[in-house]
Amino acid sequence: MNRKSFDRMALVLAISTLSVAGMSRASDAQQDQGKHQKQQQHKEEQQGKQEQKQAQRLSQQQQRQLIDQQQERVAQYRQHLEQQERLAQQQIALLQQNRRMAQYRFQEQYSQRLREQEARLRNERYDYDRDPYFYTPPTYRYRRGDRYYETNEYGANALRRAVNYGYGEGFRAGQADRNDRWRGNYKDSYAYRDANYGYSGYDGDRNDYNYYFREGFGPGYDDGYNDQHRHGRVTDGSYSMLDNLLAQILNFQPLR
Repeated sequence: MNRKSFDRMALVLAISTLSVAGMSRASDAQQDQGKHQKQQQHKEEQQGKQEQKQAQRLSQQQQRQLIDQQQERVAQYRQHLEQQERLAQQQIALLQQNRRMAQYRFQEQYSQRLREQEARLRNERYDYDRDPYFYTPPTYRYRRGDRYYETNEYGANALRRAVNYGYGEGFRAGQADRNDRWRGNYKDSYAYRDANYGYSGYDGDRNDYNYYFREGFGPGYDDGYNDQHRHGRVTDGSYSMLDNLLAQILNFQPLR
């Protein structure tokens, strides 16, 4: 190969190298631009969600009304827990007389959990302003009895917990009556009549919580008494209603 041909090939190779390098830089620039666009888009989406959340927030007046209402409920709930402790002891004494020892142990445990709830409620300094339940607008409608009510996602979760706690306590109560060979009736259970286990005092209307706790208690009692899981399940020691039955009981209807 002569000198002239060699120089020509070197020139072609250099041009090709420069072209590849240019294409690589262009590709990197496009990737950087795409990455920047995605970051900007994500930022705008987050900002939009934040603005939407702020736009949907209750007014300060509405929030204050909810807080005042709940503070009154908490005061009433404290008094109720104190009164229920006396009734619980009377029921426990009756169970001992009837030698219903499994049911006696269950009610002792239930009463102890209520005492722990009362202690938490008595010692807690609750920050209402930071709880989204008190500033988030309603998103669901539900019916209890002849009336319709509205709640947000946080209130809805509290009612779901009420049903699941009711199912769990009902299961234990039914199991206890089966072990005592007692012909059971879930409405005779102190836990059913009380229906406050799991209610923190800040979960909305206690009457709502009691109602849905009892809605879960009956099916739970039936499963525990008959040693089955037809209405619910147990996962890692935690009881819950089957999803389809839970949805039927609550029957939440989206407002929008």
